[in-house]
Amino acid sequence: MAGLASDGSNPDVGLLYDINGLAEGTPSWFDRAMAFTGEYGILIALVLLVLGCWWSVRRRGGAEDSVAAVAGLVWAPLAAGVALLVNIPIRGFVERPRPFLDHQGLEVLVPGKTDYSFVSDHATLAMALAAGLFVAHRRFGLAAIGLALSEGFCRVYLGVHYPTDVIGGLALGTAVTLLLAPVALALLTPLVTAVARSGRLGRLVRSRRVAVRERGLAVPPVTERSPLPAPGTEPEEKGLAA
Repeated sequence: MAGLASDGSNPDVGLLYDINGLAEGTPSWFDRAMAFTGEYGILIALVLLVLGCWWSVRRRGGAEDSVAAVAGLVWAPLAAGVALLVNIPIRGFVERPRPFLDHQGLEVLVPGKTDYSFVSDHATLAMALAAGLFVAHRRFGLAAIGLALSEGFCRVYLGVHYPTDVIGGLALGTAVTLLLAPVALALLTPLVTAVARSGRLGRLVRSRRVAVRERGLAVPPVTERSPLPAPGTEPEEKGLAA
């Protein structure tokens, strides 16, 4: 299975050269910036996006919405881990070498890659996080999907993956996250609900200020009541009737 893209006329190889060729003639500082972005930067941005979504949902919305969103956020990194584990036998079965080992003239901006190329771990991890975030919160999820697609482009630009490596990683991350989401959320939602009802740990799901405000709104407002008649007296209406 190692010859998935050995033919120079293969569109996969042609697209590889087209995207990687953009790196020709770029300044060294830009190459270093792209290398950091493709290796670490986008993944760090995705983690920060997950944390930002958590901070937002715990301070807004109803209690049920917060529980559902936090359960989805817990599932996102778990799904990424599962997807990476699923990729281990796939890479061992396909045994596809890195593109720079079979093709000359590539601008390899991240040297030292010796493992197999298909499927891209970076693309798998990025899309699994993005899909999990989309399950938890649509707006944050769409931003994360955009970052995951950018991660895929960067891996080809850096010369360390074929386009189909990236497409496979994006598909694997999406499939693992969405297919296992119903079971995962069914297990995580009761756990997150229990955490939300606890003392200090409840702040991980609901902001203390929001929880106090909701409890205050749940108490019916105190209304003024007419004073009770003094003992031994009768209402005025009864006196007139007599």
